[in-house]
Amino acid sequence: MADPRPPYVEEPVDPDIDLHVPEQRTELSRHPAVVLSVIAVGGAVGACGRYGAALLWPTATDAFPWTTLGVNALGCAVIGVFMVLITEVWSAHHLVRPFFGTGVLGGFTTFSTYATDVRGLVDHGHPRPALGYLALTVAAALAAVWAGTHATRRVVAATAGGEAR
Repeated sequence: MADPRPPYVEEPVDPDIDLHVPEQRTELSRHPAVVLSVIAVGGAVGACGRYGAALLWPTATDAFPWTTLGVNALGCAVIGVFMVLITEVWSAHHLVRPFFGTGVLGGFTTFSTYATDVRGLVDHGHPRPALGYLALTVAAALAAVWAGTHATRRVVAATAGGEAR
């Protein structure tokens, strides 16, 4: 019987790991406590940043959640910048991405609060703003990642004297 799965297509899994090198395939399994610890510490840092933003710019229960939208868009822009820098410009330590990308930015961006905000708007009789917020957040997040990536590549190319992608 033929294998029903599509043929294997090799795609990058982790820029810090070369899966062709057997010793690197087991990176997480060799040091899971270290990797998970840096993610946890980064997550705490990011969550504190998000909480601080909520304290500085509180949103009423039935109001449009501009703070959450702004935090998510900012976090997405930063991930665009960060991924270009650590995959195309710098050779970063293998714990930088789990700490900052997964931990800090994962704790800072708050798509669970985004979902709760949508439900809150609907529950308080604001279905149109909820739908707008639902779409605007996705559009803003995607645009922010693209803008962060594009701007970073242009700056890197300009400082290196090369062409921007």
